[in-house]
Amino acid sequence: MDGERFEPPRWLANPHLQSLIAGSPPRRAWIRRGARALLAASREHLLDCGEGVRLQGFHAGADGRHLVLLLHGWEGSADAQYVLSAASYLFARGFDVFRLNLRDHGATHHLNPELFHSCRLAEAIGAVRAVRGLWPAQPLSLVGYSLGGNFALRIAAQARAAGLELRQVVAICPVLDPAHTLAAIEAAPRIYREYFVLKWRNSLRRKHRAWPDRYRLEELLAGRDLTDMTELLVLRHGGFPDLASYLNGYAIVGPVLEGLEVPSRVIAALDDPIIPAADLGRLARPRALTVTPEAHGGHCGFLESLGGPTWADRQVYATLAAAHGLAAAR
Repeated sequence: MDGERFEPPRWLANPHLQSLIAGSPPRRAWIRRGARALLAASREHLLDCGEGVRLQGFHAGADGRHLVLLLHGWEGSADAQYVLSAASYLFARGFDVFRLNLRDHGATHHLNPELFHSCRLAEAIGAVRAVRGLWPAQPLSLVGYSLGGNFALRIAAQARAAGLELRQVVAICPVLDPAHTLAAIEAAPRIYREYFVLKWRNSLRRKHRAWPDRYRLEELLAGRDLTDMTELLVLRHGGFPDLASYLNGYAIVGPVLEGLEVPSRVIAALDDPIIPAADLGRLARPRALTVTPEAHGGHCGFLESLGGPTWADRQVYATLAAAHGLAAAR
């Protein structure tokens, strides 16, 4: 595995620059150009995830190579810039890739009547099982970002019970303790809160248009901040007794990962504005888990320039290449 550390240029070391430039229009244009071969090769699949749940994803590959399933973060999608950046980097180096949309992400609000929430682990496991069934001969690994990294680690922790064979998991800046992440977003510079509130409100409006007779979301849309909106969601539409029960339901700190058997790597930035680094010390440390803390990187940034692959892209490839017995990173 590539053991290099992340050392951004001085002008790009600020964690907010790392976090925000990753989604900037100039970088978006560069990534879309670099992902043309991946996108041209991608084919849509609607996955039967059990209990009537359908999730959408996009597969690109030769149906004979090593397969990686990528999971985006909250209010991201299979076309998120960090997903396309990593997917195109992996695809160009011999991996098949499957980019999954979680429920109500991307253009999928019409597929399932119930609203998304982060405790819907069973359907994510069902999606991985469906992908495994479509390409049973290919070794399968998971890569997740932010909330997607949280899902990937929870799936890995349940892999034996779910009958899933996974080769490797890599989680980039995964959500560790959701209560602390929610508090960090509320306390961070205003742009973070406004970004997530705007994205979520737009998503809720799309859900209402897809299911106009099922939802009256005016109160939820009028929420003052993420905490109010999340509490309304889980009490009115999630079936949870209180906000704390919901947030604890997808936390991965404490004993959650104790039984982890799938080789897994967490890559985290100690300056992440919304994932408190102190929570890394609260993770269980089974032998299968490796934690790579980096001084810089922001939230899912790890940018070395405005263009080009990220340091995290190269680390993901290096980790998967070692696990799959492929050539070293290049």
